[in-house]
Amino acid sequence: MAASLQFTATPLNQLQFHSKTLPKHTAKWSTIRCSAASPTKSYNITLLPGDGIGPEVISVAKNALQLVASLEGFNIGFEEMHVGGAALDAVGVPLPDETLNSAKKSDAILLGAIGGYKWDNNERHLRPEMALLHLRGALKVFANLRPATVLPQLVDASTLKKEVAEGVDLMVVRELTGGIYFGEPRGIKTNENGQEIGFNTEVYAAYEIERIARIAFETARKRRGKLCSVDKANVLEASTLWRKKVTALASEYPDVELSHMYVDNAAMQLVRNPKQFDTILTNNIFGDILSDEASMITGSIGMLPSASLGETGPGLFEPIHGSAPDIAGQDKANPLATVLSAAMLLKYGLGEEKAAQRIEAAVLDTLNRGFRTGDIHSAGHKLVGCKEMGEEVLKSIDSKTPAAV
Repeated sequence: MAASLQFTATPLNQLQFHSKTLPKHTAKWSTIRCSAASPTKSYNITLLPGDGIGPEVISVAKNALQLVASLEGFNIGFEEMHVGGAALDAVGVPLPDETLNSAKKSDAILLGAIGGYKWDNNERHLRPEMALLHLRGALKVFANLRPATVLPQLVDASTLKKEVAEGVDLMVVRELTGGIYFGEPRGIKTNENGQEIGFNTEVYAAYEIERIARIAFETARKRRGKLCSVDKANVLEASTLWRKKVTALASEYPDVELSHMYVDNAAMQLVRNPKQFDTILTNNIFGDILSDEASMITGSIGMLPSASLGETGPGLFEPIHGSAPDIAGQDKANPLATVLSAAMLLKYGLGEEKAAQRIEAAVLDTLNRGFRTGDIHSAGHKLVGCKEMGEEVLKSIDSKTPAAV
């Protein structure tokens, strides 16, 4: 049975985003002129290759965007900027003003990866990862959509039994700009007994819960109509409010079946019976953990894209994998998560549905033709590097018409 990559979420006109600046000395808009006659649409995309394998996978995704734009008849301009460790090395800060400004002016942002061993001992404000937190906050992208779909071509790559992994298709909707990652007070100090203590604050306002819950309800409505809200309401007051507000909204979505689950149980159920989930709604820290767990059900973190969206402004699109410094520069990275992030950018960031479908269909076709990077390789398939995988995707984009969604 033919498979299709369908990542359903609230459309762009309902979910918009805010953004920020990028480095001027690096910034040059390179416009791709399309072959279609008299294109009437033009978009600006900020590219943030970042660290480790980021530049390799962004290069592949950029090529895919260039080709699909020419086939669908619109213009794309790219501005490539430093972020994370690359920005620290270049200008001494993880998120330069110029990078932030470029992002804010763009129609969408595509990020590669951030971080690496080189900067592990930096002070907190000079760690590469701070760039991502500040970028999300500045863009006001509060909704993170992370699909986890087990493709038939890769079911054997999952560490779970085939009968458990086969057919898994879920979406994690994670609140992105609140909770313990941003809550105050936070810090490290010495208490009255002379002991060092570290502390953070898990805090959510009602409006933060309601706006992410609405997106989750809308997402579930467009999928299979089931929403599981994950919290720790038996222990945490912030979760008690979370459950109260999510439950109150359920009456507005009578066609969506709402359930609640404690986060520890959800972590177990994702491994035990992942097919029970359709759409998962959760807070920042729980979503960070559960979405990574869900990604491994699919066989490789190198296959999964994500979109971070807000109410207005550009969205931030990125693969969920890290910078993988151990394989950086060795042509071993799997670029497909970034390519699929580019498809999400087209769909949710630019509203170019047909172009997104072209890329999704091309990824499936490339896998059907037997090409695999090391992280998803198995006997009987051709082992390829990052560049060759990208070349094969381009061949598929050029030869395939958009799949029906």
